[in-house]
Amino acid sequence: MPKMKSHTGMGKRVRVTGKGKIVKQQAGLRHNLEKKSSTRTRRLTGLVEVAKPDVKRIKKLLGR
Repeated sequence: MPKMKSHTGMGKRVRVTGKGKIVKQQAGLRHNLEKKSSTRTRRLTGLVEVAKPDVKRIKKLLGR
């Protein structure tokens, strides 16, 4: 049987932590930043954990 291939696009969008949690970058920080408040842009920085309903599907795409 051939090797399982992980979904390349999903691999670029999410990261698996040491404890096995899946984290992602929040959306909304690419453009139109002038009209967004500093508070909002600060809140959008950093990584956040992926929502529970999506974890199973993402793990399958990553081959885990």
